[in-house]
Amino acid sequence: MFRIIDKQELAQDITQITVEAPLVAKKAKAGQFVVIIIDERGERIPLTLADWDKDKGTINLIFQQVGFTTKKLGRLNPGDYIEHILGSLGHPTEVKKIGTVICIGGGVGIAEVYPVSRAFKEAGNRVIGIIGSRSKELLILEDKMRETCDELFITTDDGSYSRGGFVTDALKDLFTVIEKSTHTKYPDLVYCIGPVPMMEAVAELTKAYKVRTIVSLNPIMVDATGMCGSCRCSVAGKTVFGCVDGPDFDAHQVDFAELEKRLNLFKDQEGKLKD
Repeated sequence: MFRIIDKQELAQDITQITVEAPLVAKKAKAGQFVVIIIDERGERIPLTLADWDKDKGTINLIFQQVGFTTKKLGRLNPGDYIEHILGSLGHPTEVKKIGTVICIGGGVGIAEVYPVSRAFKEAGNRVIGIIGSRSKELLILEDKMRETCDELFITTDDGSYSRGGFVTDALKDLFTVIEKSTHTKYPDLVYCIGPVPMMEAVAELTKAYKVRTIVSLNPIMVDATGMCGSCRCSVAGKTVFGCVDGPDFDAHQVDFAELEKRLNLFKDQEGKLKD
């Protein structure tokens, strides 16, 4: 049993909980995730590790209340318990000093891009952050990203905060400035996590500029052990499993068309679940 010790509502239907999980916190690294089971009748759901404290033995999980289980999780409060937490899982993001890294997060994906950005910064890189949401009310972790990044650009789809548009618009602007500059080079890496259409759009843009890009394919996981096959996708023409082979992959090698179909696999079943 894992006790919830803190809970914060970060935005509409976006919740952060802090949970006592000392063994997970001890091993946690940027880019990894856990699988939780709320109670003995609960389903398995993967959640990215948004933060952790090895000394306190705690982990932070951020989730959007969109389905049956995440809504149920959102009803828990400090003092309540989660039945099982398995982790940390997945290959950590490969982090080393390489120069300039652009870290892009969209929606709840900002929860994952934050620890990745922090890890690249701690490794001695210059980190440029681009985060986006549908509106100002849905933007999360802005302050933490500002603390981590050398520069931070924010976009909102509806223009209600900072720049109107998408993260790709901000990225395109950066590349345009670099194109016109005689002393600035393209980033050494772009790391992106968010909705699949957003990751695909970023991949198409960076491919045109020949900038190495990594995407995290955690949106397609279900059981997170490779047993169910739901996260099966094609990368460089080979079949891989997002949970055990990833979640990070070369964005320019991902078959995004297949990935989109995989995401819609359980839409009918999800629609039948009631609170």
